[in-house]
Amino acid sequence: MKELEKFIKDINLNILLKEPHDESNAIVTLHSGAGGTEACDWVEMLFRMYSRWANKKGFEVEIFDLNKAEEAGIKSVTFIVKGKYAYGLLKGEEGVHRLVRISPFDANKRRHTSFASCDVSPEVQEEELIIDEKDLKIETFRASGHGGQHLQKTESAVRITHIPTGIIVQCQSERSQIKNKILALKLLKSRLYKLKKEEENLEKQKERIKKGEIGWGRQTRSYVFMPYQLVKDNITGIEVGDVNSVMDGEIDVFIQAYLEYNVKKNKL
Repeated sequence: MKELEKFIKDINLNILLKEPHDESNAIVTLHSGAGGTEACDWVEMLFRMYSRWANKKGFEVEIFDLNKAEEAGIKSVTFIVKGKYAYGLLKGEEGVHRLVRISPFDANKRRHTSFASCDVSPEVQEEELIIDEKDLKIETFRASGHGGQHLQKTESAVRITHIPTGIIVQCQSERSQIKNKILALKLLKSRLYKLKKEEENLEKQKERIKKGEIGWGRQTRSYVFMPYQLVKDNITGIEVGDVNSVMDGEIDVFIQAYLEYNVKKNKL
């Protein structure tokens, strides 16, 4: 029965994952929002959650760029999840993730609310999107954070600005400036492709608003540790009471629910 259940789930996923680039690798960026050190710690917790989920799926996680906070946690991190259907599975994670808990950084043990944003885009192949070199401003700088003294003493990190759109990407995970440039260009193409698709979907979204659908916009998923334990997704309405299991990477219930919601939404 367990084997049959897994077989049916796999078939169901294949039916739900039919959009362009669903089979692609996923490029994920986490940014700390309001909440100071608490928000940076929250980003680190989310990065751990997605890393553990990817590991359970047999996916590979590679960091493109990581900016650690001064006191604790991570200000921002960009990483790629490599594996078939990685983007299709993670695309529903995009949005604002809200944390409510007793802060370990507050001596008075008060309850704090913190926010982090999650951006997910597909890895785009070289031939899918051609970028004019004249539209790029490429800068190099010394890497910071993880990587050791070698990265901090040489200008191996690369920052690329796409002048027409103002999109800025950077990579400092590799020792080689050339490798960092290749990874940064890969990230830029992913962001440009996503921007293009968002513009194409703008008219469809306007039509949905006219029809009375107000759920298409990105909303918050809340992770409440105190005064009770609950993870609630405001897009699908799915609730899970075991917060610790979710933070350990058990997020498939949210992923499945979003994919089913997305299919119904696109039929409207």
